[in-house]
Amino acid sequence: MISFIRTHLAWKVFFSYVVVVLVGIIVLASATSLSVPAAFDRHMAGMSAMMYGNNMTLAPVPSAGMEGTLPLEMELYSNYQSSVTEALSLAAAAALIAAVIASFLISRQVVGPVQRMMLMSRRIAKGEYEERLKVSGNLQDNQLDELDQLGLTFNQMADKLEKTELMRLQLMGDVTHELRTPLAAIKGYMEGLMDGVLPGTPETYQQVHSEADRLQRLVNDLQELSRVEAGAYQIKLESLSPADLIETVVKHLNRQFEEKGIQLKVLLDQDLPNVFADRDRILQVLTNLIGNALQYSSSGGKVVVAGTRVKSEILISIADMGIGISPDHLSLIFSRFYRTDKSRARASGGSGIGLTIAQALVNAHHGRIWVESPGEGKGSTFTFTLPVVNINQ
Repeated sequence: MISFIRTHLAWKVFFSYVVVVLVGIIVLASATSLSVPAAFDRHMAGMSAMMYGNNMTLAPVPSAGMEGTLPLEMELYSNYQSSVTEALSLAAAAALIAAVIASFLISRQVVGPVQRMMLMSRRIAKGEYEERLKVSGNLQDNQLDELDQLGLTFNQMADKLEKTELMRLQLMGDVTHELRTPLAAIKGYMEGLMDGVLPGTPETYQQVHSEADRLQRLVNDLQELSRVEAGAYQIKLESLSPADLIETVVKHLNRQFEEKGIQLKVLLDQDLPNVFADRDRILQVLTNLIGNALQYSSSGGKVVVAGTRVKSEILISIADMGIGISPDHLSLIFSRFYRTDKSRARASGGSGIGLTIAQALVNAHHGRIWVESPGEGKGSTFTFTLPVVNINQ
């Protein structure tokens, strides 16, 4: 029986209430047994005074616990003690019954959610993430007791686990699909060469090399993504000029803009303060965003890189006149392997990981990144923020 009680929380709570009531009953009985004789003496003294008056000389009323007590007084004392004991027994029995019922109901209320949580945790451990605990409190007014708060926290944990599992499954599917395309192309070229269907010309080998190079870039991007999302890299913060960072990337990509016939314009506020940033990581973010603007803009278009200060942050935006983004895709643009144009060839569309990496790097700098677009064919603007070195300057 003892081992059964130890292993069941409901019984622990139940018996804890019962023990409290029993202790109260024992204390009540002990206090009553000690106070009854003195109370009886006082009442007998009062009765004698009322019956005989103050002018009569009476022998002192013996104490209820002393020898020589008169028979009448002994009978009165016995009846008095019996009535007190009877009343105390009835009160104790009623209190015990009420305590048992209340303890049972309260223990069910306390242990019930814990038991349901235990069952759901076992299901989650088996990979079932759909079920949630029912929270009885008012979420809007934050009127939640400790059990409701525990249930709410449990549901939040289950939500995160479910999202993580979905992301894992989606990542596996995306990686499989992305790897299958270049591998299938390489295999097709090699089979064509072995069967003599394709000639062994430099152009054929260049195609094979191009697919292998694309596969290598994808693997490198996946490795970089895993490191970034796991935080397995160091951010070396230093005071940097945002104008110098933008100028470095613009010089690197300026020739490609000229070859494609796209105007690249830089608009920076005067005397922009320095920012706290990792030079290599922010150059990676800028290269990705400006490179995307170049890739998805048509000849004759224009890309504007702007920098301005807003309170304690520097806002850097890259606006283009390219293919644009529909409103339905804006919230998904930073997801892994996501492409707004599903019909676009994989080779021209990149790996679909660059924006995810850029978002993680900006977040690591305690900044923000977002995208705005009027719609498809109307261009888009990517903006991210970096903290300034000294907000008082």
